[in-house]
Amino acid sequence: MERIAGINPDRFLWCCADLGVSVDECASATDIALVNFEKLLAGEPSLTFNQLKKIADYFGRGVLFFLEQTPVSDAAVHSPQFRTLANQKPELSARIKALIERVEHQRTVYLTLRDEIDDGSYPRFEPPPLKGLTPKQAAVTARAWLGLGPCNDFDSYRRAIEAQGLLVFRSNGYNGKWQIAKESPILGFSLYEPECPVIVVKKQAADAQQVFTLMHELGHLLMHRSSSIDDDEDMHARGGEEQEANAFAGHLLVPDDFLPAISDRERPADVAFYDEWLSGQRKAWGVSSEVILRRLMDNRRLPRELYAAYRQWRNALHLEDKDGGNRSYRHREPKHVFGDMYVRTVLSALSGKRISLSKACSYLDNLKVKDVHLLEGHYAGT
Repeated sequence: MERIAGINPDRFLWCCADLGVSVDECASATDIALVNFEKLLAGEPSLTFNQLKKIADYFGRGVLFFLEQTPVSDAAVHSPQFRTLANQKPELSARIKALIERVEHQRTVYLTLRDEIDDGSYPRFEPPPLKGLTPKQAAVTARAWLGLGPCNDFDSYRRAIEAQGLLVFRSNGYNGKWQIAKESPILGFSLYEPECPVIVVKKQAADAQQVFTLMHELGHLLMHRSSSIDDDEDMHARGGEEQEANAFAGHLLVPDDFLPAISDRERPADVAFYDEWLSGQRKAWGVSSEVILRRLMDNRRLPRELYAAYRQWRNALHLEDKDGGNRSYRHREPKHVFGDMYVRTVLSALSGKRISLSKACSYLDNLKVKDVHLLEGHYAGT
């Protein structure tokens, strides 16, 4: 098969450095012989079109990117939002960097389709005025803006946020390009844009754990009007913007008028029974025991040492996500990952013949044709 001449080796090396991978790792990941890359770096024709396409897909670039002879401009390749996150966490893994760019691409797909089929019913992002407010005051305002009732779970919080013109993605529990690896410390990130910001939440063992991350990221978007990427340490920060986002999330999820529902007299002596003590509130509010305990601690109803003891006990359990190998509902995975707003938009574009079936498959995590039809049937029945 004919080998392509004119591939720019400097652009290939830039991609390797950008993602933090070696030439050997790229060869292994793409299943292309290392000798081909040695010829590429020597300026010799070395790759077939299909091989170059595999490399382009691996780096999240187009084929033509590697044929341009000009130097790479980082500002032209990476968005300001991407560079903000990369600067916050310089040690980001190649998988996380690729995920950020993939999320940006999906946002572009959504906006393009939305603008083509918009009949005036799509929500636009118009954040509430929070300048000068404390995190508590901002949370009260944001809760009213979202129209939240007393009982919620991750899905209802997600719908409320999407109804205000944002997108909420959740990483997949299965190994693949939409997964945040279990060993990764990253719990979520947000991409601020004046039009349609995006929140990405790492899938965890319990929905309640994801809820706090969701609202933490919302706090960054609404209060700080900035992009952010956060790990477990950030979720327990006691200063700066991370502490403000934590306080915002806590007050939004558990307002002061919720706290009288908890009886201090019934608090167990053993922290191992705190989950049972708070089970009713956890279920009704869709939050973890830890969020409630932090709010009680902030209101001087729980000593800090008991909160710390609970966290130590909880962390020792090493809870893992059990959502593993059964993919019998593969057609519903795009809904879980991208959210209802995004999926409905793709299906509307498909039914209106604005995109082809193959395009719809690619926009919906490369679903097979039969799974797209199953997904259409799922929505027809809702």
